[in-house]
Amino acid sequence: MAPALTGRPWIEQAWRDVVFAHWRVDVSAVAPLLPAGTRPDTLGADGVDDGVTTWVGLICFRFTDTRFPPVSVGSIGDFIEVNVRVYTVDERGQHGVVFLSLDAGKLAPTVGARVATGLPYKWAVAEQRRPAPDRVAYAMRRHGTHLRSLLDVRVGPPVEEPTALETFLTARWGMHVRRLGRTRFWPNEHESWPLHRASVVSLRDDLVGAAGLPFGLTELEPDSVLYSPGVTTRFGRGR
Repeated sequence: MAPALTGRPWIEQAWRDVVFAHWRVDVSAVAPLLPAGTRPDTLGADGVDDGVTTWVGLICFRFTDTRFPPVSVGSIGDFIEVNVRVYTVDERGQHGVVFLSLDAGKLAPTVGARVATGLPYKWAVAEQRRPAPDRVAYAMRRHGTHLRSLLDVRVGPPVEEPTALETFLTARWGMHVRRLGRTRFWPNEHESWPLHRASVVSLRDDLVGAAGLPFGLTELEPDSVLYSPGVTTRFGRGR
């Protein structure tokens, strides 16, 4: 479980139908892309920290019921997001994520999030489909570019006891964001992820390479694919 936030959450969001696709890479592929004061967080596929293996995530989901407690923003806060993220730890030992890109399917949240947090949000055309009861598919195209991402997965059985790696990839209680010359840590909290293992039906992605990660990485089979029906997340203020 996440450590409880200090003070009142500034924003609350429901994340639904979350698909996590991950590839393992050497820390040298990620380190140059990170903000000052952070380094790649490492864990081997066997759940043992080898000091050199870190992970790249392509994450797709639906935002719903966004609110600045207690005020809801209504349907403006309902949209599809596809993001590219990597895993970090800072000089204080705070483990989090760094978002290399975030593509959102509505313009207003894209602009609002960029202004409020400094995160690298991009406006995109995005949709979710359910081709079959056990499948979830996402498709997006970034406006003004040729960049696309399409990910279709088959949802498998529930995860009764997450492995050390599955916990590492999903239970991340904050994000590191560089803004105005400072790196801040924005903490979050939510209930434990209800996870299912999943498998790729089809995948085509340009976002990971465009974010500066190894060319052709997403042409490889992901090393981990997970699905969650979702959680409700609350963020504290950056510090």
